[in-house]
Amino acid sequence: MRVIAGLYRGRILKSPADGKTRPTSDRLRETLFNILAPRIGDESRCLDLCAGTGAVGIEAISRGAAFTTFVDKSRKACALIEENLDYLQIPESQTEIICLAAENFTGREHPKGWDIVYFDPPYEIDYSNVLFDFGQPESPLLLENGLLVAEHHSKIALPDAAGHLRRWRILKQGESSLSFYERN
Repeated sequence: MRVIAGLYRGRILKSPADGKTRPTSDRLRETLFNILAPRIGDESRCLDLCAGTGAVGIEAISRGAAFTTFVDKSRKACALIEENLDYLQIPESQTEIICLAAENFTGREHPKGWDIVYFDPPYEIDYSNVLFDFGQPESPLLLENGLLVAEHHSKIALPDAAGHLRRWRILKQGESSLSFYERN
């Protein structure tokens, strides 16, 4: 697995040896960031939720995002993300790593929201609680004009709406799909 483009282009990222983590493929990340490119700027805040290796959040930083929050419930995954960030020498001022389950993270108070959220849980879990948290009218999680992208198995149907979130695009690639949500 490698960084596709930007400042850290071509750099190889460490992957877990256990085979339990399903990293987002290079091809799917490239397609994702072709769509996200106009939304990433030097003030963009990104959230890599169920981050695994941190590849999506690292890609965002490599392409110019100002800050990325990495969240994963696995301590091993959090340690791997830390290793990847250290290897690339990404400044600590651009990142934070939080070891917490996604639904516990989204249910907490947050002083700042995010412009881009990538939610990539294990395919077999229920996505509805996290989507519901982002779709609440008073939710500070997703900033104005923010975008939430949920990766899911192509055979799993996610809702077209979740509270104030509306899906505006589905992209399928192999067994994976990306559902793109915006606040309405």
